[in-house]
Amino acid sequence: MNKFKKLLISAGLILSMSAFTLNGTTEAATTTHKVQYGETYWKLAVKFGVPVKSLMQANNATSSYLYAGKTLVIPNSSVTAAERDLMARLVHAEAKGEPYAGKVAVATVVLNRVASADFPNTVRGVIYEKSGGHFAFTPVMNGAINQPADAASKRAVNEALAFRGQGNGSLFFYNPKTAVSKWVATRQVTVKIGNHVFAK
Repeated sequence: MNKFKKLLISAGLILSMSAFTLNGTTEAATTTHKVQYGETYWKLAVKFGVPVKSLMQANNATSSYLYAGKTLVIPNSSVTAAERDLMARLVHAEAKGEPYAGKVAVATVVLNRVASADFPNTVRGVIYEKSGGHFAFTPVMNGAINQPADAASKRAVNEALAFRGQGNGSLFFYNPKTAVSKWVATRQVTVKIGNHVFAK
């Protein structure tokens, strides 16, 4: 009888753990949100820092219409709060004085690099990457990344997360007036925003 109880408890634990980790998410970490008048999938994706496509998929949405009072499941973000903060500090340091769209584009470059097989697969790995003895981002080298991010940079990171997977695939950005690398200028330009050229 004692062995039967242990077997029953073990089976229960396995089932509990399976349910808890289903699809790589945890029930405890998933949140819900009651839609307020004027909210859209886009606004909610930016607010919660999740891709708009993931938000719509998690709620089996077949159109972009939302109705006040509806309860939505907010999927877990693949980027932690610490990683968002690190990205926001990079955006603040790299795109200070640039238009807001440029801030979003800098954050998008980090996310595109994480998704690319040619770069490290974590936000931290991408931001602190060293190649040929040089850091990928100047603020890491000069310490500017250690300064707190402003509200616009934090919002830009969340917007980049919401936009994730829908851009032009930019993997690089540079200021042609200050860039010392000749190689980066050979990359295919995806967009120019403010003083920065974005490329892949």
